[in-house]
Amino acid sequence: MRSEHLRRLRVGTWCLAALTCAASTASAQGETITAVAAVKRADGTSASAPLTVVVRRYATDAERTALLGALKSGGTAAARAALQKADAIGSVQLGSRSTAIKYVYARPTGGGRLITAVTAEPILLVGADAPGAKPAAGFDLGLVMLEVAGSGSGQGELVPATKIRLDQKDAIVTEDYHDVIVRLTNVVARPGGTR
Repeated sequence: MRSEHLRRLRVGTWCLAALTCAASTASAQGETITAVAAVKRADGTSASAPLTVVVRRYATDAERTALLGALKSGGTAAARAALQKADAIGSVQLGSRSTAIKYVYARPTGGGRLITAVTAEPILLVGADAPGAKPAAGFDLGLVMLEVAGSGSGQGELVPATKIRLDQKDAIVTEDYHDVIVRLTNVVARPGGTR
């Protein structure tokens, strides 16, 4: 079960990304962000894999407005349709699997930056083929949230497959396909986004 803190973090992340009008603070030439993705399963076992987010450019205010408009008018399906039409502006690689990023936005925080990246398809659907698995239909997006520290390493969270919707206050809320938290540690950014 996801903790209430993580749900508030996710809602807060999307709210701030949606409402903030400041331009991205990242360099125009892009950047590469590395992290370690780790999960602890219900049976007590754990697994980890390297995660690399390559950003060629950040979303404009117009792109953010268009994505939020699509989400408001038609939820996950409309947001996905809009993202599928957009050019890839980066990639997220988890282990050996690479997924195109269609939206990525950065905003300054007190000690660094908060970066939100969205894919137009799931990054990973673990267990979707297992007997008795819940239907994967509608869990059509992937989400990466990264807190990049001003110095040292940051942290974050990966939502490999999600639905998104607006609540009564126009805050974006996620519904995850997986019942596990994928935590990101050792988050480090460096200039240059080439993939």
